[in-house]
Amino acid sequence: MSQTMPVLFQTDLFMPTYQPREGANWFLSVSPLNLGVGYWSGGVLMQNMAVLARKEAEGRSSTWMSLSAREVESQELGCRAAVGDTVVMGLGMGWAAANTALRPEVTRVTVIEQDAEVIGLIDELGIFAQLPAEAAAKIVVVQGDALSYTPATPADTLLADIWMPLNGPGRVAQVQRMTANTGAGRVYFWGQEMDIARHARALGLGLDPLDAAGLARVLDEFALPLIGPELPAYPAMISEAARKWLKDVDDAP
Repeated sequence: MSQTMPVLFQTDLFMPTYQPREGANWFLSVSPLNLGVGYWSGGVLMQNMAVLARKEAEGRSSTWMSLSAREVESQELGCRAAVGDTVVMGLGMGWAAANTALRPEVTRVTVIEQDAEVIGLIDELGIFAQLPAEAAAKIVVVQGDALSYTPATPADTLLADIWMPLNGPGRVAQVQRMTANTGAGRVYFWGQEMDIARHARALGLGLDPLDAAGLARVLDEFALPLIGPELPAYPAMISEAARKWLKDVDDAP
């Protein structure tokens, strides 16, 4: 029986070059070849996939970010839609900040990261130095707390990714707090489709697929100026992502 070979994952977004590094609490590795599943798309083959992991007790580690197809696709809507003065909560591997800075519509990118070692690691790897000079000049990294950072002037866009699991309770309230602090007019947070789907189910709304009226009801309760709902296909996209990735549908939002 013939089998369908996975396609090579490709994107027009900027993919920095990473080298393995190890620090006191974090390490970055690069895997030459991986099979995986995208956030929206199906099975793909990924080359030179970088992974940022935190060291835990007894020699264990936990992955905080990777450049897997799932990770890239689950952040790209925000990166592609950012405008003006943009605040990025969570440096991670620097990928979201780099792609945001490459947009001509973005004038400044302020990255808030609380872990000094992560900041030093990304600086040592020269991730932003790989950008054109005019894009790299837009980026400022600030060591601070995402939940308390308040800029001197309101931001135009807020991109938030400070969580390790894709699904998790309490995230909407945290994003509401970050939005109030930054005054952002447009917001995208990592895994927001999971929160929308989980809340829709809590309201007794169907997900096969979620319809526009159901999405509007959830958004009204979230009271956030989210990026994504302006896309006609977004309700169906939420349903598809939830089908594959929503594992905690019974948790409260």
